[in-house]
Amino acid sequence: MNFIQQAYKGSNDWPYYLGGILLIIFGWQFIGITPLAITAVLYSEDFNEFSSAANNSFMTLGINKNLFLFLMILMFAVGLLFLFLTIKFIHKRAVKTLITSRKSIDWSRFWFGFVVWGIVAVSITLLGIFLEPEYYTWNFKPIPFFTLVAISFLFLPLQTSFEELLFRGYFMQGLGTWFKNRWVPLIITSVAFGLLHGANPEVEKLGYISMVFYIGTGFFFGIVTLMDEGTELALGLHAINNIVAAFLVTTDWMVFQTDALFIDTSDPSVGIEMFLPVFVLYPLLLLLFSKKYGWTNWKDKLVGKIEKP
Repeated sequence: MNFIQQAYKGSNDWPYYLGGILLIIFGWQFIGITPLAITAVLYSEDFNEFSSAANNSFMTLGINKNLFLFLMILMFAVGLLFLFLTIKFIHKRAVKTLITSRKSIDWSRFWFGFVVWGIVAVSITLLGIFLEPEYYTWNFKPIPFFTLVAISFLFLPLQTSFEELLFRGYFMQGLGTWFKNRWVPLIITSVAFGLLHGANPEVEKLGYISMVFYIGTGFFFGIVTLMDEGTELALGLHAINNIVAAFLVTTDWMVFQTDALFIDTSDPSVGIEMFLPVFVLYPLLLLLFSKKYGWTNWKDKLVGKIEKP
């Protein structure tokens, strides 16, 4: 059975998905946000300040950056837990079927994607700093930085795994069994992934042209998942992408405002770094993965039909 067909191992009628989505949202957006909301109350002078800060995800309250990052990740971690509970108790299938079509999770694939994109992301970032050093300020503070590194490597993968398994796992499989093909879920999940990030501060600062990056990244992760019949590569790619974004460079207008090594002081603008991954690096990575893992039959894997086994 291929990756999308794994959904047939459980209950797939629409009431199950409706119940599952509601449960996931409840865990993610209500239970998961509670620790952050309580912390925000403690940092607020009064209800008006709390209410105003809520419009900016409480980023204006002066909460310690590492604590704030951890509390934000915790929200996604709770969402991931509720996603697993949904698969096990509502759809009544093994959590593994949400992750891969293989007999067991292939962690070597996760680490290959993790290492490859880590090298690429760090190299491109350092090259940018080397070429335009006037826009970067050294920001190394030992205790905050190493705390950030620990939080990033230990907990950020929970956030990225929730997003991957929700979009490339839960939604991809569900839509695939409903529409009986691969291309509809690929398009819907990729666009939805991009729209989810539309609330990020980057989009407000850079404009909707920046959605090319987010939607393009969604398509990249989706193609990798369908071609590889599992999410392991995408999980590794997404994890290291956010880890590097958290600890290497920060700004005062990005979604990750951290005690990173460098502060980017340049004015927000749409540059080549927004399009280079989508139109150059992602295709090259697809070529690399296809050679390493012997991907074939691209047309059927990306637009072919899905039949109930």
